[in-house]
This record gives sequence, structure tokens and C-alpha cells, in this order.
Amino acid sequence: MKEWLSRLYIQVFIAIILGGLIGFFLPDVGITLQPLADSFIKLIKMLLAPVIFGTIVVGIAKMGNLKEVGRIGVRALIYFEVVSTLALVIGLIVVNVMQPGVGMNIDASHLNGSSIVGYAKAAEAQPGIVGFLMDIIPTTMVDAFAKGAMLQIILLSVLFGLAFIQAGERGKAAVAVIDSVLDGLFRIVAMVMRLAPIGAGAGVAFTISKYGLSTVWSIAYLMLAVYVTSAMFITVVIGSICRWTGFSLVKVLGYFKDEILITFGTCSTEAVMPRMMVKLERLGCEKSVVGLVLPTGYTFNADGTCIYLTMATIFVAQATNTPLGIGDQVVVLGVLLLTSKGSAGVAGAGFVTLAATLSSIHTVPVAGLVLLLGVDRFMNEARAVTNLIGNAVATIAVAKWESAFDLAKAETAYRNRAAVVAGDIIPETEAERAVPAPRGTVGAH
Repeated sequence: MKEWLSRLYIQVFIAIILGGLIGFFLPDVGITLQPLADSFIKLIKMLLAPVIFGTIVVGIAKMGNLKEVGRIGVRALIYFEVVSTLALVIGLIVVNVMQPGVGMNIDASHLNGSSIVGYAKAAEAQPGIVGFLMDIIPTTMVDAFAKGAMLQIILLSVLFGLAFIQAGERGKAAVAVIDSVLDGLFRIVAMVMRLAPIGAGAGVAFTISKYGLSTVWSIAYLMLAVYVTSAMFITVVIGSICRWTGFSLVKVLGYFKDEILITFGTCSTEAVMPRMMVKLERLGCEKSVVGLVLPTGYTFNADGTCIYLTMATIFVAQATNTPLGIGDQVVVLGVLLLTSKGSAGVAGAGFVTLAATLSSIHTVPVAGLVLLLGVDRFMNEARAVTNLIGNAVATIAVAKWESAFDLAKAETAYRNRAAVVAGDIIPETEAERAVPAPRGTVGAH
């Protein structure tokens, strides 16, 4: 029993159930637990910038090949664009088939938009495509780390990694220091992850206490549509990618079950990013591929958010009797292809992106977001989990295409996944890294 309870996914699962019970039966208590969930996510977020920087720099520097870095980046971006576009299209098709908003007959002019003013202002502050690209370049190096701007940190990391490759022997000493610091950072992550059950349980308790189950029932059909579509996307699209590239989706889901439950409870994929990076490396993906693909995917490959954005946009149009023809929906799809790329891994980012989308198309009333405000957090769980699974599979797929995947290591990781406990995410030792698997050890499993 003690060994069973020591497993992180069991602890998180129990915490989520307890959090739900507290939120339902003791709402006054549950509403006060939000700081615990926020504190857990803040502890992880304070480590993200140096962990991402160190992982990418060490991975690229040890790769030693500039052309290889470029090839991996291009393949990853093409993958992200194709799969996220599929997610948008699938969401659009399902919401038109299920029509969850038809028959609500809401008069948009009578909706009180005061509750979404903050989201609307945040949406207005979002830059256009040129501003988005310019924002990738930080004002200063320190500013990028101070703000925790992921794309800026990735840019700096790639530049440093390339610089250390060009420095040759002189760069190896600096890389060794960064590698040692990275090892220490992951040990801190392991300590913080022991608090994951508290963070997940507190997040669920707060959500149910604040919004209540009655809010959920009011637009349960839309929620059902989002969850069904997300499950279908994971099973059909992500599952097909797994079969095409020669690995098992079921095994991947089992291997990352801890991270899936934590993401479900906290509604944040950032909460598990450092742990995902270590576990993907243990699964057989080379550090360079993990460092480049996973952090970039958090911005450019938000599959679950893409599904939510199309479904929520069309739902608001249906509920407010706003006519949208095929041409109008194609325009919506085109706008979402751009706005969805700005989604971050934190809770609530999808709602801001949705506000930005409705503000830019000027067809669907922005005030209609009020209909979603009460249940956004519940749907956030589905999109966050879908984002997480999508990025895990993307990293493995790119690693396989690059012949940077160790099959024997993967089989060992699958067999030992039951033994992984809360603190067991320390990276491999230097001795273990000294004998890398030969590139090209790829096979079906």
C-alpha cells in the first residue's frame, strides 16, 4: 500500500477527488485554496527560463552540427503548422455538426460585458503578426529572463548553443558548467513536484467553489462537444501520427499519466514542462530534439486550444443568432491560424486569444464571451491536456524522423514507468550520457 501511494499519479488523483469534494461540500473553504494552486505553478514557472535555456544550449552544443539544428527546427515548425491547422478544422466541423449554441437565442445587446473587460483589454494589447515577430527579439538578455518570455529565451538559447559550437574546445568548458547548473535545477524541480498533489487538488477545489456545478450544466452540451472533440483528436489524429512514426499512443499516455493528471488539475501545461523534458529524454529522445521541439511547441502547437477556439467562436455565433456562411467561417479559420499561435501554456491564455479573435473579425459579438466565462476553466482542462499530449507526441515524432530516438531506452522507460515517483526526475548522470545510443536506433514498438 505504501509503495502504491508513493506514486505521483495516485497522489494527484486522490488530491483531485478530495479537491472536488471540498469545492462541492465546503465552497467557503475551497475558494480560499486558490493561493496553493497558484503558488505551485509560480514555483515551477520561476524555474522554466533557466531550465529551457540550459536544456537547449547543452543540447545544441553537444549536437555539434549547425545544419542539423536548422533541419530539426524546420521539421518541427512544419509539423506544428499542419497538426494545429487540422485541430482548427476538426473543431470547426464538429461544432457545425453538433450545433451546441443553436436554439439559445441570446440577444447580444442585453449581455453584460463588464465581466470580460479585462480579457478584452488584454486582447487589444496583443500585437499583430509583425509585432509578434518583433517581440521574439528581447530588448535585453536580462529582460527576456525577467519576463519569462518563452520565444525570446528560445532565441537566446539557440544563439548561445550555435556560438558554443563555433567556439570548439573553448566552448566545452562553458557547456559543462551550464550542464552542471541544469542538473541542480532539475533537482529543485524534483523537490517542487512533491507539492503537485496539493496544487492540483487546490485548483479543482477553487474552480468548483467559485463557479459551481450549476454553471456547468447551463452549457453542458458545448462542454461535451469540446471534450468529445479533444478525445477524438487525440485518438484519431495523434494516434495516426503515432502509428505512422512507429510507436504506441497507449504506451505514451501511460508513461506520462502523472503529467496528464497534474495538467488536468492545474489547467497549466507549464506546471509539468521541466518534468516532461527529463522524461522525454529518458524515453529515448535526444536532448537537442527535446530542447528545441517541446518549448517551441508550447507556443506553436496548442492543439487543444485550437479546437476550443473554433468551437467557442462558432458557439457564440450560434447562441446569438449571428449568421456565419462558409465564407465567413473560412475567414474565422484564417484569423485563428494567426491568433492561436500566441497561446501560452498558462491557464486562461486561451480565453484572451478568443477575445482577440472575436475583436479582430468584427462579426461575432465579443460580449458573447460572457456565455463562456463561467465554464471556461472547466474546458481549459480538456484543452490543456490535449496540448500536453500533442507536444509530447510531436517531440517523439520529430526525434524519430531525425533518427535521434533510442528504441531500447524507450522500452526500458516503458517497463519502469510504474516505479517513477514524485521526485524521480533527476536527469541522467554524466557517466550515463557518456555512452550515447548510436543515431538511427529507430524501430516500431
